[in-house]
Amino acid sequence: MSLIDQIKLIGANAVEAGNPVAVLYGRVTNTSPLEVNVNQRLQLPRAFLVVPQSLMEKKVMIGSEEYILHEGLQVGDKVILLRYQGGQDYLILDKVVE
Repeated sequence: MSLIDQIKLIGANAVEAGNPVAVLYGRVTNTSPLEVNVNQRLQLPRAFLVVPQSLMEKKVMIGSEEYILHEGLQVGDKVILLRYQGGQDYLILDKVVE
């Protein structure tokens, strides 16, 4: 193995060991509290999830009536996640339309 090949191998191993950001798909399995299942093997509780405001339920009161302007995540929704370096936190980017 040449020196260049060895350097490439060392670099690739270093990146892999550092757990860089990864894109994953998951499915919402519970909304209260929020839980997302990834690849049918990893269940992520709310403590590990970062949810943007755009995916939260929005309500407004008009008179004595409450109206939902935007529904939040629902059970069964497929979502795109970003795993931060180290794998401790997962950012939900958006819902996936199937």
